[in-house]
Amino acid sequence: MDLFAGCGGFGLGLEQAGFTPIYVNEINNDARATYISNRKAKHSWFSEGLDREKWLNRFSSADARRITRRETLDKLQRDILSEFGLDHGEIDLIVGGPPCQGFSGIGHRRSYAVAKEDVPSNHLYKDMARIIDRLRPKAFVFENVRGLLTGKWTYYGEPGEIWKDVKKAFAGIGDYKLAAELVYARNYGVCQNRPRVVLVGIRSDIAGGVTSKRDVDAIDGTGISSGFLPAGDVSRAPSIVELLGDLVDPYYQNGGSTAAYPCQAFSETQIELRRSHDGLTIARQGDPVSEHDYSKHSPPVLMKFDAMLKGNSFESTKKFAQRVLPKEWTEKGPTVTATSLPDDYVHFEQPRTLTVREWARLQGFPDWYQFKGKRTTGGIKRAGNPLEGIHERELPKYTQIGNAVPVPMAKAIGEHLAGIIRRGSVLTA
Repeated sequence: MDLFAGCGGFGLGLEQAGFTPIYVNEINNDARATYISNRKAKHSWFSEGLDREKWLNRFSSADARRITRRETLDKLQRDILSEFGLDHGEIDLIVGGPPCQGFSGIGHRRSYAVAKEDVPSNHLYKDMARIIDRLRPKAFVFENVRGLLTGKWTYYGEPGEIWKDVKKAFAGIGDYKLAAELVYARNYGVCQNRPRVVLVGIRSDIAGGVTSKRDVDAIDGTGISSGFLPAGDVSRAPSIVELLGDLVDPYYQNGGSTAAYPCQAFSETQIELRRSHDGLTIARQGDPVSEHDYSKHSPPVLMKFDAMLKGNSFESTKKFAQRVLPKEWTEKGPTVTATSLPDDYVHFEQPRTLTVREWARLQGFPDWYQFKGKRTTGGIKRAGNPLEGIHERELPKYTQIGNAVPVPMAKAIGEHLAGIIRRGSVLTA
């Protein structure tokens, strides 16, 4: 089950690891449409040709707080789980990353000063815990931003109090062994640093002797050491050129688009990203490529970008920490993190920001993956205004991608947990 599913980064990685999504919850229409449209070819039950009520139940747009109603969860067990022939209605895995704008340092710089306890989405972890408590999956994963570790509910609060409350909520479920870790996407084949807090719970009968850690104050930093999460290796992260080099069009035009691959793939990463949905073909030079449209920059912005590429000094900009993407990383690996705004970074060779396709590759989405909704937006439409009670946010394509869990990291976590679940299920059979 994929809660707060967004455009499907976590879900896609888990599918690549062998899991099958049977229920998707995402309140935003565009993000949910992205998730569903990319799975219709593989899963026939992602088609709206099914009974309308069942289809809506599987792809819920409801606020997660409504799902926690007992009658709703009972209906999920009866009408959805039994349809897939699951043993005793058991779910292998529930995953979720509740909206994180209230916890993120990056999100905070683009929002309004308001107490985090007054932002409704900051309490959705409680709803996720209630869903897990009722459905009792074999394992669950809670994912969120690093800022959660030091976040406080009010200005005068204690740093870290939010994370402490999150841990207590999941520990309160009972009969799950817990471990948590601050992991870095660069260790799992992602072309980003992207630190993320990951809390894993494995049902006690499945976990067996994997770990005995249960004290909510003692689970930090135990996700890898206790065997709940894979360790990873920074050497797996591709360079920017290995990731994006085959998309460089020498004939690109400011505000234009590139409709076909300008050259052959020349790295293993590019080959895999060009692989078709069914895995049988790899796109070649001249084959169609989508979402490769360029922003139209003004002459002053083009001059600034050109100066940045040449390493020359330039007048300060209002843009937060805008910088050129490096072609190669140091021995420490990737140092960038994709956000909801494409103009955080300048292309490594051309005076422009990244296209949607390039942005998607930063998160490990294959080129066949399509995104629904607006290309980008700004201001209150994207940030909302909590001071005025406006918490709804638009999710254009760049934001959907920036909010996603990187696909290779999700796959690595999924493969690791699948092994634990298989071993545990054999022991309890």
